[in-house]
Amino acid sequence: MTLCVFALIASEFMPVSLLTPMAKDLLVSEGLAGQGITISGAFAVLTSLSISAMAGRMNRKTLLLGLTALMAISGAVVAMAPNYLLYLVGRALIGVVVGGFWSLSAATAIRLVPSDRVPRALAIFNGGNALATVVAAPLGSYLGSVIGWRGAFFGLVPVALIAFIWQWISLPSMPTQARSAGSGNVFRLLQDRKVALGMLAVSTFFMGQFALFTYLRPFLETVTHVNVSTLSLILLAIGVGGFIGTTVISRFLKLNFYRTLVAIPILMALIAVALTIFGSKVAAVAALLGIWGVVATAAPVGWWSWLARTLPRDAEAGGGLMVAVVQLAIALGSTIGGLLFDKTGYQSTFVASAAVLLFAAVLTFLTSRSQAIRAT
Repeated sequence: MTLCVFALIASEFMPVSLLTPMAKDLLVSEGLAGQGITISGAFAVLTSLSISAMAGRMNRKTLLLGLTALMAISGAVVAMAPNYLLYLVGRALIGVVVGGFWSLSAATAIRLVPSDRVPRALAIFNGGNALATVVAAPLGSYLGSVIGWRGAFFGLVPVALIAFIWQWISLPSMPTQARSAGSGNVFRLLQDRKVALGMLAVSTFFMGQFALFTYLRPFLETVTHVNVSTLSLILLAIGVGGFIGTTVISRFLKLNFYRTLVAIPILMALIAVALTIFGSKVAAVAALLGIWGVVATAAPVGWWSWLARTLPRDAEAGGGLMVAVVQLAIALGSTIGGLLFDKTGYQSTFVASAAVLLFAAVLTFLTSRSQAIRAT
């Protein structure tokens, strides 16, 4: 499952490190090329909202294997895409996998291990996410310079196939379980004020993050003026920072859960503004983006922990809802960021990212207050 997470995250965000050569080859702007993340996010939303009903009728192992096979097909379609339209088709397929896999991840962990080990299992799953952030972006950038962006996407296909075979051998059969009426309706959870506020905070956080993150490569090439080697090193620094953040975030969450969740988007907003000031200085940009990697990659661990604390008996429905709002936010963030980047330049994109991140911090604070009031 962790290997599958690694391949999935690498597949989902591979365009970030290959945006410039992809745009040139497909004869579109960098903003349009970035919409490949938008389309995958949109299909992830649709899938996450419907996968619970599908999972109610299908063996979970069969469903997970089908999603893994579809990931391999997506990589091949993108790699061989002769035009922009087929590129979007391949990105839509990976969106289906993202929505389905993450929606089922918590429920799958619950069925694979004893209840007291579920948090550890989910942490291991997220280890694949952290590893992908370390390896995927710089490796994608490097492979893109050596064998082209198509070769980089082709490289994901055998990884997905290995994950498929490994899951086929190792996963037990997971037949359907009896479910209560209405359990497949994820929107019923929004009737709870603290859940609604929390989901809004999650969505604005990811919207602000990906309005900026999607367009890092053109920023680094046109503003910081880095070459491919330096670009790969900076992306590696972001990934290493993410791995560190994922490793240490649990300690901060134990010390003060909500204060940590509020501080993360505030720090990211400050970094976004600082990048507009020091964008031409390579050392400063590398340092700022390294810190960005630490906090941005750690944040999802905190929000999945929030979900487990808030909806311990509705893990599947809550997981589907969270995936939907996160992917919708990524789609909106990358769309808005791309429009601003193409029309008015990187400064407006980064400032807009900072504003949305600060709003996310406010919503997170309101969520903590709502939780405290409910507890009393």
